Amino acid sequence: MSRSLSLRRRIALDIFNSVRTRLLEDHPLRQLFWECTLRCNLSCRHCGSDCKQISAVKDMPKEDFARVLDSVAAATDPHKVMINITGGEPLCRPDLEECGRMIYEKEFPWGMVTNGLALTPQRYRRLLQCGLRAMTISLDGIGETHDWMRGRNGSFEKAAAAIKMVIDSGEIAFDVVTCVNKRNFGQLNELKEYLIGLGLKEWRLFTVFPAGRAAQDPELQLSPEEFRGLMEFIKATRKEGRIMAEYGCEGFLGNYEGDVRSHFYQCSAGITVGSVLADGSISACPSIRADYRQGNIYTDDFMDVWKNRFQAYRDRSWMHKDECASCKVWKYCKGNGMHLRDADGKLMLCHYSKLQ
Repeated sequence: MSRSLSLRRRIALDIFNSVRTRLLEDHPLRQLFWECTLRCNLSCRHCGSDCKQISAVKDMPKEDFARVLDSVAAATDPHKVMINITGGEPLCRPDLEECGRMIYEKEFPWGMVTNGLALTPQRYRRLLQCGLRAMTISLDGIGETHDWMRGRNGSFEKAAAAIKMVIDSGEIAFDVVTCVNKRNFGQLNELKEYLIGLGLKEWRLFTVFPAGRAAQDPELQLSPEEFRGLMEFIKATRKEGRIMAEYGCEGFLGNYEGDVRSHFYQCSAGITVGSVLADGSISACPSIRADYRQGNIYTDDFMDVWKNRFQAYRDRSWMHKDECASCKVWKYCKGNGMHLRDADGKLMLCHYSKLQ
């Protein structure tokens, strides 16, 4: 595919840019991630936070997060802010149902991201009773391919059973997310057919960025040819219309914009997306490194931080350097995702360049 953007693509991106500019000015909080624990029951090869079964950081007491929710509710309509519980593995918290009920009683919709290993029918039913409205389960291949990625034999069967259970219930918004790597790249069509067979309607695919464990594992990184192949696979799958495949939000994709996602690229971190991490840090997307945290709930009011900080997220002019300084698509990309910047502000990965 040509490096130059087509005229049709530029016109569409220019229109979207005007919408993005207004959103940037208002920066309404629409999604709030809560890293409720750093404990995990798996040891995934691509983990960016290097979570463990026993974490040095204790689970955040739900009462502490409740104060964050009170701060948000005092400033905006709680019905418009989706709370996404993440980790670690949220199901490692024995009081997860109590956490969910607390969120629900404060009138926030909530969902969770899980590996599905501990999602039994009994626990799923309890979570529904506590107001669960959305869920994402990870599946990274068929059989041993998934187990290899997740570092535990038998994890595929557990995840697949959890996926089937949630699909069959039909009670919540649901999707499956897949980390595409060298080992499962050749399985994508098989995995697609498997998920369609389970009745799945929405499937998100993403690629690994060089941080955490993944930075030292070349098997996790797609070559430029494989990355373009992934874009073509998603594009073709969307045209088939049997399952809605989406590429993740992590980078600008040039002429694939509009073809592999239901929206044009934008990094919403610090614009509509915020997070509270396990140690109380106030950040945006939980994948962003510690250098870009904006405060801490134990010393700062969350909504005060949301309204008056996050300058590095909302004014991207500091990213207009190095390879970005002369890039012809800067006005559409704005320096790629915040999670792709290192401690010195340098870009670790450019999706646009990888597609050329």
